[in-house]
Amino acid sequence: MPGIETSEDSQTGDRGGRSSVAGNATDKALNLLEAASAPGYPHRLGDIAATAGVPKASAHRILQNLVTTGFLASDGSGGYGPGPRVRALAARITQGCEEDQVMRAELEVLGRRIGHTVHMGVRTGDAVTLLVKVAGPNPVQDSTRVGMQLSLHTTAIGKCVLAGLDDAQLTSLVGRLGLPPRTENSLTDLAALRAELATVREQGFALDDEENELGVRCLAVPVRDAKGAVIGAVNVSTITFLESRETLLSWVGLVRTTAESLHGLLG
Repeated sequence: MPGIETSEDSQTGDRGGRSSVAGNATDKALNLLEAASAPGYPHRLGDIAATAGVPKASAHRILQNLVTTGFLASDGSGGYGPGPRVRALAARITQGCEEDQVMRAELEVLGRRIGHTVHMGVRTGDAVTLLVKVAGPNPVQDSTRVGMQLSLHTTAIGKCVLAGLDDAQLTSLVGRLGLPPRTENSLTDLAALRAELATVREQGFALDDEENELGVRCLAVPVRDAKGAVIGAVNVSTITFLESRETLLSWVGLVRTTAESLHGLLG
């Protein structure tokens, strides 16, 4: 974007941000835009810079440029959130989008057959973003919402994505992000994660057994793009005291059918 300077972006954390991993100038701007627009805004400069992996000095200049061009908005006290151009772009993408309609229709069929909350999520950078949620009829629901970003190693969708990486890619990602726990059941050891991902590849689905949220157990089956690369997954979420692990596993075939119907839909 015009006016973006990035001369010190290769420098490390003495400027208040972590070592830049964002890539070229366009990558940095997009990563900052995504971080600033994440749910829970307005976000502070330091948090945005850390999430995007861009030093604070560069992040500040880029954010100011994004505010000037209308992609972000400033609350006047150091907080940033989505601006009018991002909101307009989101509305244009989602209004009448055939892909969204197909995803929702397929997930609604799955949700009716299973009777629990189902999601479609995709990898966005170093996280999973939920694109579609169809809530189940049970009175107790999980805390997820469309647009929410979740960690890769603690979620069933994320494990499907990680299982599609080669070992070098996985090692690089874990080296950059670590394996911070979400619950006492989260995998925090790389060797254990590797073993889990080998099982995911072999069986064709992943489980989150209260690893991201206590009381919630999930199953996910990968969704691939037109070239066969894993881009995300279809996920079923259950409350542990309502459904057993065995019952959840009995739905693998239904979830796989839905996931396969979405292959190639998003690229």
